[in-house]
Amino acid sequence: MELNLSRPLAFFDLETTGINVTKDRIVEISILKAEPNGKTETKTLRINPTIPIPPVVTAIHGITDDDVKDCPTFKEVAPMLAHFLLNCDLAGYNSNKFDIPLLIEEFLRADTDFDINGRRLVDVQNIFHKMESRTLSAAYKFYCHKELIGAHGAQADTLATYEILKAQLDRYQNVEYTDSKGGNSCPIVNDIKALHEFSYNSKNADLAGTYCL
Repeated sequence: MELNLSRPLAFFDLETTGINVTKDRIVEISILKAEPNGKTETKTLRINPTIPIPPVVTAIHGITDDDVKDCPTFKEVAPMLAHFLLNCDLAGYNSNKFDIPLLIEEFLRADTDFDINGRRLVDVQNIFHKMESRTLSAAYKFYCHKELIGAHGAQADTLATYEILKAQLDRYQNVEYTDSKGGNSCPIVNDIKALHEFSYNSKNADLAGTYCL
């Protein structure tokens, strides 16, 4: 379905030096601006963040300090980007929590006016999470192709969880992921220690996720 636009909608994504919105910097920005008439324009820039890119982050996006050492700083490109995004609504994936706040911080550091008041913000990840259920019943149907009878009963839920894990191991047996500790590519294997490391949220200071690191 084509987008019904009354003004330009700029989809954008950032590659950065890390995930701290106030301290980390942009190393690459890509913007796809969709116009109400259906035309699109794309702009992608590498940016010198003026701070080192940690190796663990380079392992994720592949951009090194050498790759950006001769690129312009954000301050140098900020006026051009602000003009390109003028009167645009903004869209991205997890953009409301990360990309937009970090972009605002970069414009502030560059002393360039970039006001989001009045702009409409579309976060595609939020739509995904709201529309696609994350319940145990949904996981059981997705992985095991069966309806969960007796959901919210402890025995039924426990059995479903057992079956889901086995089905996940079947589904992902040849899939690799990036190890958050060393940035290495690791296979998902039928090993409890490995599954612990993969499923444990190391960004949380406590198991409940009340406090984040």
